[in-house]
Amino acid sequence: MAPRERTYIMIKPDGVQRGLVGEIVARFEKKGFKLCALKLKQATEELLEQHYADLKGKKFFPGLVSYMASGPVVCMVWEGTNVVKSGRKLLGETRPDDSLPGTIRGDFCIEVGRNICHGSDSVESAEKEIALWFGEGEVAEWTQVTESWIYE
Repeated sequence: MAPRERTYIMIKPDGVQRGLVGEIVARFEKKGFKLCALKLKQATEELLEQHYADLKGKKFFPGLVSYMASGPVVCMVWEGTNVVKSGRKLLGETRPDDSLPGTIRGDFCIEVGRNICHGSDSVESAEKEIALWFGEGEVAEWTQVTESWIYE
């Protein structure tokens, strides 16, 4: 069996406000990934500045932090083989107009500033983001009963 990894997926305030949480969760579940953590959170500017620290020097950074703090976000941890890469494919390209139909952004987004979701871009960043958004004991360890129907 291939090694499993975890990714951090966050539904941004626009996705929450538009009522797309269930649709997004369903897409990851239908793919066969295992949900290990989920919570609704009103993020502080401090937490968001940590999360987006690599973008701090960008002109759009203050607006991004302000927007992300404007409403609740849904924080999730998903597990599976190649889940980081596959999760980003499910989300689509960062710029919605570059996203294919059938992806979350391709189906539900028009502008990059309202692109509904964040997804970790590597296993290393997923580990950091999971640790940033979830505390000790908040990520479940469990066996999915359908595992043998998903994995060889």
